[in-house]
Amino acid sequence: MLALVTGGSGSGKSAWAEDLVLSLGEGRRIYIATMYPFDEESHRRIERHRKMRAGKGFETVECYTGLASLEIGEDSVVLLECMSNLTANEMFQENGAGEHTVSAVLKGVEHLRKKARHVVIVTNEIFSDAFPYEAETVRYQEYLGKINQEIGAVADLVTEVVYGIPVYHKDQRGRESEKVDIVS
Repeated sequence: MLALVTGGSGSGKSAWAEDLVLSLGEGRRIYIATMYPFDEESHRRIERHRKMRAGKGFETVECYTGLASLEIGEDSVVLLECMSNLTANEMFQENGAGEHTVSAVLKGVEHLRKKARHVVIVTNEIFSDAFPYEAETVRYQEYLGKINQEIGAVADLVTEVVYGIPVYHKDQRGRESEKVDIVS
């Protein structure tokens, strides 16, 4: 199964994704950490996520770029946290893919899908802002949007977490969830 979990900052998406991985049964649980520790804030966030995973049986593997070359076990359950960081790393780090970010990241996701039993990918919903951004940030949004769309199209499950509540956009059978009209 391939699952894409999205939501805004502080939405609860990471905790929900971890619970999803735990619900997928026993096996080697690999947490692919993509946040490059470049400042104090990133170190604090990394520590907070480590504490969230403590005692849950995750093996942490740091992977900032080059996801397609990462070796994982055949029957593993992978949690990639998060696509937003991986995309930025590929775009802006010296050893990243640069203008080839979208294809490099998608190649990496396909590599994970072929190797792992289950892959759960966390990404951020960054597209609701109405602010005008610099060209580099707009390009980042375009790349991340394209990556998220491509993964969502092939995913078995697409879930947006809002205030800790999962909203299913695509169910585990790969179908879009039914829309429900609420009449007052």
